[in-house]
Amino acid sequence: MARNVHPLVLCLAVVVTAAPAHAIFHFDFRTDMVSPFDGGYSRHDVWRRAALASNARVAKHVASHGKALGKKGKEISEADAATAVGGMEGQWMTVSIGTPPQPAKLVLDTSSPLIWTQCNLFEGPKAKQVEPIIDPAKSTTFQVVPCGDELCRGGQFTNCTDNKCMYSCLYANLVSEGDTFTFGAEHNVAVPFGFGCGTLAGDGLAGASGIMSLSWSKLSLITQLSIPRFSYCFTPFTLGKKSPLLFGTTANLQKYKSTGPIQSMPLIKNPWNDVYYYVPMVGISVGTKKLDVPVESLVLNPDGSGGTVIDSGSTLSYLVKPAFEELKKRVMEAVKLPVAKHAVKEYQLCFKLPADMSLEMVEVPPLRLHFEGGAEMVLPRDNYFQEPMPGQMCLAIGQTPMPFFPNMISNVLQQNMHVLFDVRNSKLFFAPTECEKL
Repeated sequence: MARNVHPLVLCLAVVVTAAPAHAIFHFDFRTDMVSPFDGGYSRHDVWRRAALASNARVAKHVASHGKALGKKGKEISEADAATAVGGMEGQWMTVSIGTPPQPAKLVLDTSSPLIWTQCNLFEGPKAKQVEPIIDPAKSTTFQVVPCGDELCRGGQFTNCTDNKCMYSCLYANLVSEGDTFTFGAEHNVAVPFGFGCGTLAGDGLAGASGIMSLSWSKLSLITQLSIPRFSYCFTPFTLGKKSPLLFGTTANLQKYKSTGPIQSMPLIKNPWNDVYYYVPMVGISVGTKKLDVPVESLVLNPDGSGGTVIDSGSTLSYLVKPAFEELKKRVMEAVKLPVAKHAVKEYQLCFKLPADMSLEMVEVPPLRLHFEGGAEMVLPRDNYFQEPMPGQMCLAIGQTPMPFFPNMISNVLQQNMHVLFDVRNSKLFFAPTECEKL
């Protein structure tokens, strides 16, 4: 099938308050994402660095989710979480912002509350990034969103200074901009839009400029542009190959060849936190053996805790304690190798490989995730095991840092799976696919 891949261009043009909050238009578009690793690291280094970033990211999410649920505890300190590095655990997409356009690399994230990028609005040091830092003064169409704007009132903004809508998140301090974005060299669709512009904290995002949110939140790309559906297909993370990202009518699993059946399940929204896409996972198996996991540890609770989310921004997955302990026990039975005494610290279970043996030579039964209605994800060894150092293979699933945090299905679990979010109809479709051929 011929590939119609277009560059993504974002142009700032009008004040958001001068236009409807939700623009209705046809957004049929395809672009490519890339791994943050450019070949300068070994496969072992890639896994280890991505795992470190994934654990840092989940600490940030535990902090923000705990705040939304009214949970407190030293394990979810925002001050501690903000010092951790991120950006190596997800796929990057290149965009351009402003008039004339300025390039930026954004991390795709289905679990971020808003789109934002580092810029020169604030004084002081900036985190290092691949592209030049966005300079609003060089854009003829830059406009700061005022405090009375609908986007400001609808977001998680912390204060208003000089009639500028301010936002403080676990990555950065931001001012919200209201602009018109233009997408694609051929599609040239201009729409009102808002996103964060500020300064990254700590070591930033490993060279990325910011975050491209595809979440359910009010300030995401999906909600602001009323995009009804999107899909992605992640190629194996360490191969460094491009992964397709599709919007609108181009996001259609029936148009593309898959290696298995198309299945579906409901997408669930958490009324306590509208960021995450929850899915109704009801069981887990390793091979043909179903784990003794209480369904109560997998489903969303009335108080907003628990549940299972599908996520694009982490190479490690996470399970709450009852589910993780059952999985760990079964994996130790299934893998005929000794447990490593000194495991790689970013992982919670590793096995010692015999001399001159790699992960590819180890036989491991598939991991099966069961969902309400009978849908089942069947995941091969490489989707839930990693080799972060020679001589060790590690389970790419850990225990959630806090009991109220949801189980999380990571991007690596979704490798070579075409996953479609039908946001308008609250359904998720998926089919096993050779993503590099899509």
